[in-house]
Amino acid sequence: MNQKIKLIFLAFACIASFLSAEAKVTVKASLDSVNLLMGKLTTLNLEVVQDAGKPGGFPMFGSADPSKGYVGVCGDSIELRTSYKADTVELGSGRIQINYAVPLQAFDSGTYRLPEFVYVSESDSARSNALTLNVVPMNVTADDPIAGFAPVAEPEGKSVFDAVPDWIVNYWWIILAVILAAAAGIWAMKRYRKEGTVLKKKPEPTPYEVAMSRLKELKAKNLWEQGMEKEYFTDLTEILRVYLDRRFGINAMEMTSREIMDHLYQSDVRDKRDYVRQILSVADFVKFAKVRPLPADNIAAFENAVKFVEETKPAPVAENADGEGSGDSEKPVPDNKKGGEK
Repeated sequence: MNQKIKLIFLAFACIASFLSAEAKVTVKASLDSVNLLMGKLTTLNLEVVQDAGKPGGFPMFGSADPSKGYVGVCGDSIELRTSYKADTVELGSGRIQINYAVPLQAFDSGTYRLPEFVYVSESDSARSNALTLNVVPMNVTADDPIAGFAPVAEPEGKSVFDAVPDWIVNYWWIILAVILAAAAGIWAMKRYRKEGTVLKKKPEPTPYEVAMSRLKELKAKNLWEQGMEKEYFTDLTEILRVYLDRRFGINAMEMTSREIMDHLYQSDVRDKRDYVRQILSVADFVKFAKVRPLPADNIAAFENAVKFVEETKPAPVAENADGEGSGDSEKPVPDNKKGGEK
């Protein structure tokens, strides 16, 4: 009885061992050609048998650099492309066969023994058989003919840009810069012919603006308050003379006080000449008679200058239908008599 029980247990152990052996992963390697011309391609076939539903793969391909696209073996003399194909075949009883077709290329002649390729599936792994590859060198002599270049392949899916010459595509930015420069040159030439300048001229300040600005500067100097009446009236009369020249065309810089008053009498602003008379009279006493005026005279002279400039400034010109003509009229008021000097 005990003998029979031992035989039964032994039979179960053999069956379990057989089933366990059947469930192992196996890898078989082969080459399409064991003789390969240097630089040519052949195929490395790897047949993997394992249980269905279990993930697996060759670690050498999984750790490869994607930018290279190959795995080097035998000192990088042989390259195994990572762009391989894998087909799965059902074997039944929960087993499958995966057929890997890996492109192989050799760049150095000689006989090489390929390594055993390791396949890992979960906790199980297997090694392939070793292979021998004979790489034949390419015999080239000086008399061998040189093959011509292959014709240029037509691109798939032509577009409108295919008809554009390459020099336009490569140097479009230079062409654009030349076109823009030519357009800018034409614009500048037209503007110069029309306005006499390329850049827009900054409008010059009007005689009124110049006079008022200089009067403010003179007031800020506080000359007469420091006992510098002569310098004060020299600057004040110069401001007034420049204004008369630019505003009315009276060459006051070269005239005496009497000549200035005569020209004002003959102009359209004769009713404003009392302002100028008071300024010139006090200024002459200070500069020629060396008389020190009273503070009230200094203040009155400055106020009269401001009044004369303010009351004789051009009236604004109304805009016309084209929106032009806005601004102040700066045409000098002509004298009633030519010469006008006595």
